[in-house]
Amino acid sequence: MRVGFIGLGSQGGPMARRIVEGGYETTLWARRPATLEPFADTAAKVADSPAELAAASDLVCLCVVGDADIEELTRGEEGVLASMKPGGVIAVHSTVHPNTCRRLAKHADAKGISVIDAPVSGGGPAASEGRLLVMVGGAAEAVERCRPVLETYADPVVHLGDLGSGQTTKLLNNLLFTANLGTAATALSLANSLGVSPDRFTEVASRGSANSFALNALGGIGGLDRLAGLAGTLLQKDVRLIVELAEQAAASGGAVLDAADATLAMMGNPR
Repeated sequence: MRVGFIGLGSQGGPMARRIVEGGYETTLWARRPATLEPFADTAAKVADSPAELAAASDLVCLCVVGDADIEELTRGEEGVLASMKPGGVIAVHSTVHPNTCRRLAKHADAKGISVIDAPVSGGGPAASEGRLLVMVGGAAEAVERCRPVLETYADPVVHLGDLGSGQTTKLLNNLLFTANLGTAATALSLANSLGVSPDRFTEVASRGSANSFALNALGGIGGLDRLAGLAGTLLQKDVRLIVELAEQAAASGGAVLDAADATLAMMGNPR
């Protein structure tokens, strides 16, 4: 399978390198030439446009920031759909609205191209080590065709159901992570107020029933300022998206949404 990859950031870059090192013929495209420099020592080819990349690829992986980026890269004369051959697959690794993937699929289906949504969790280090979590939605046949490529950087690859289910699951994951950040931060602050070192509390809690990824991400600092600068706007976006999905389903966010909203307010990024 020939693979095209767009979105060579802190997470996408290591993912693309794992694909290249896995022996797959790989083509890259980037808006910023600097992001291509780390691949100068590899066999990866560089395309002049998303359309040129798609013409040389059986699978195109998109790992860009948001919904507008997916639209821009796939549509128009220079977009992926302009030149990808029938039978190809587009994998959306970005965390976006499920409907963004469904709209893309409608246009792709008219050209005989499949779409899977495959958002990821774990970050650049996990990608480099081949242990990203990939949450996949889409037709089983398309998912299984792509699985060997996904497994170059992921363990596990979890097929969740129809197109859009991967995105919904990722948004739920990020909602719970956001909620956990706030509860962990306030627990660390309370520990400090009660004369217990936040570092020592983290050491204990991380080995007990109160452990969470969020607790360890805070690393005993108690406050959310550092993480707010790194991820505040992204978590705000994801909480807004899952709230929209919940409202459409007439479902209540309940305590997890209350906690996530409190976290976003603490981070200075209220929903």
